[in-house]
Amino acid sequence: MTLATKLAARLGSPVARSTPAAGGDINQAFHVWLRDGRELFVKTQSAALPGLFPDEARGLAWLAEATALRVPEVLLASEADDDGPACLVLAWIERGARARDYAEQLGAGLARLHRTAAACFGLDHDNYLASLRQDNARSERWGIFYAERRIAPLTQLAAQRGELPQALQRRLERLLVRIPDLVGDEEPPARLHGDLWSGNVLCDESGAPALIDPAVYGGHREIDLAMMRLFGGFSEVVFGAYHATWPLSPGHEERVPLYQLYPLLAHVNLFGSAYLSQVAHCIARWV
Repeated sequence: MTLATKLAARLGSPVARSTPAAGGDINQAFHVWLRDGRELFVKTQSAALPGLFPDEARGLAWLAEATALRVPEVLLASEADDDGPACLVLAWIERGARARDYAEQLGAGLARLHRTAAACFGLDHDNYLASLRQDNARSERWGIFYAERRIAPLTQLAAQRGELPQALQRRLERLLVRIPDLVGDEEPPARLHGDLWSGNVLCDESGAPALIDPAVYGGHREIDLAMMRLFGGFSEVVFGAYHATWPLSPGHEERVPLYQLYPLLAHVNLFGSAYLSQVAHCIARWV
């Protein structure tokens, strides 16, 4: 069965037309029009990882619960079955020009999202960061969670894949012992997006920000903010609006490299050794 057949069967209207859409880095993505007038964003894979699209749908719903920033409505999240391939179907968000206060909306909205507490450090299920399985087994302490559920697994995976020089691996292993003392003040677990680079924030038809492609869990809010600084794309107005809404604890500037370590190790595993120098730079002050 085809994707179009599955969409018609599950959504109750035949597909009128479709065109390729941006957002297909690891998936095929389409802008789809149904005959009943609905517009969809559809992601699909012929050999999707188990639970990939249902996990993303749960993550979007979890972010939407906070009512802090717009999140696309999930219409269908399905594994491959007799009706057709695995897919994630979202209500289409039309892109628009940024409102004059777009940056302020994003910063303040992200602070409100983070302040909508998570139940724990972790989540009630594992999920994915891109195509990497993300271990969300809960912990009562953020420092333990960050060391054991985030940095240790990606260090081990990169070493197994031959992407991590032994000397750098040893330095990372020494850092693991120190992480619980480096992560900053204890805070309640924040509701994190988990993969907050500029490509995962859209500007909608009203000029407001909207979040897509999450890798959610409960964690320290500084990790989302550090990811935002890693590859650029966010103005200082965003961070100023965040801080005005919910001030960060002392020393947060010095912790940015520590919290950029997780996405950088993910990039080492996804894309190879080009990111090793940034990993080494991040940990230089501690080991």
